[in-house]
Amino acid sequence: MEKHRAIPQGYMTVGEVAKKTKTSVRTLQYYDKEGVLAPSAESEGGRRLYTDKDIIKLHQILSMKYLGFSLDDIKNRLIFLDTPDDVAALLTEHAANVREKIAALSESLNAIESLKEEVLQMQSVDFKKYADIIINLQMKNDFYWIIKHFDNQTLDDIRNRFGVERAAEFTKTMNHLWDKAVQFKTDSVQPESDEAQEFAKDFWDKIIEFSGGDMGIIPKLTGLAESLNDNDNEWKKKHDTANDFIGPALEVYFSKSGLNPEGA
Repeated sequence: MEKHRAIPQGYMTVGEVAKKTKTSVRTLQYYDKEGVLAPSAESEGGRRLYTDKDIIKLHQILSMKYLGFSLDDIKNRLIFLDTPDDVAALLTEHAANVREKIAALSESLNAIESLKEEVLQMQSVDFKKYADIIINLQMKNDFYWIIKHFDNQTLDDIRNRFGVERAAEFTKTMNHLWDKAVQFKTDSVQPESDEAQEFAKDFWDKIIEFSGGDMGIIPKLTGLAESLNDNDNEWKKKHDTANDFIGPALEVYFSKSGLNPEGA
């Protein structure tokens, strides 16, 4: 570190840097102590002196700190700012991090708005359901709203036996299968066809996998459409169309395989 008898032109004291960057002196002293931002020079009287280049580095540190990086991470990720390419690389990295932060904040905002809608529609305070909805939103399960239609006993059963994440994965899988069934129905695929029977086997295997062979919970899951309100007509229509295909396909599958769904 350079030492100067007086403060030369182009150098600033820690107080001046703090004022210029709206950062506290204590913060700058802490960064110096931790080896994150050391001043470029020191006066003979022991005053720590900073340059404009140090201020750019400080902005780099503050930006990374805002984005959630720890001081150890920041130490390892600081870029030398000796050439225009170095500065451009720094700005490119920061821009990518800011975009990532914006995307995360946007996702959080959408989740908050979605949860607010569910809260108002439920007309009651139920933090267990709120927690389940949040987990499903985080898993990007588009059918998170179904949760509010289950009674608490059924939800407790699902939570205790399967876990919320597994239940959410099941819902996503079943939604994919329902979409496929709707397409088969639209294309007039016959229940006896090979592709319909392959679908029926896959559908039934997923039911057995999720339920562990306990059929007691299945009617509560597959019969959910009956309890949906008018706001869910689009989903109910899809569900009914899918079942128009799934029911006959399963009947053929059970008959051919000799399975008894009541005793599965």
